[in-house]
Amino acid sequence: MTRPDPDRFQSLLHEHQGIVLKVAASYAPHAEDRRDLAQEIGLQAWRSFGRYDPARAKFSTWLYRVALNVAISHRRRGEAARGAKLEPLDTHHLDTVAGEPAPEPDERIADLHAFIARLDPLHRALIVLYLDERSYAEIAEILGISETNVATRIGRIKQTLRGQMTAAATIGA
Repeated sequence: MTRPDPDRFQSLLHEHQGIVLKVAASYAPHAEDRRDLAQEIGLQAWRSFGRYDPARAKFSTWLYRVALNVAISHRRRGEAARGAKLEPLDTHHLDTVAGEPAPEPDERIADLHAFIARLDPLHRALIVLYLDERSYAEIAEILGISETNVATRIGRIKQTLRGQMTAAATIGA
């Protein structure tokens, strides 16, 4: 293991801080939990940085993998402590992750956030990466599954979401 360069790490982490914020926002229900999770992701990324090999993966890909692994572990620990009772995500923060004010709330967006919050950790990770416009190849690399598996799972998630949104629109009509 090489000795990590703290300045390089800080620079790369700052450049890609949106990844940490998006993952924390997708896995932690409350603002305080999001801050704690983001700090934990940063700490684990630093601890692993000496093993990061730019020849094997882009930093963003590597950071997504670290962030998602930490977030999934964090979520599982939280569920075990609460007896697996799911808490709804505070969805307003997802619209302001980039620091921009959120537009008027759109009911469809709120429904999408609620749908994402109900997904298991792997499927939530898939959707977070998909919504971040990552390629299937990059998603596969980050999650350690095949591109075919990524495509199949995303297709199924989309189909389920379409069905739920159609049902909600029919009920609301």
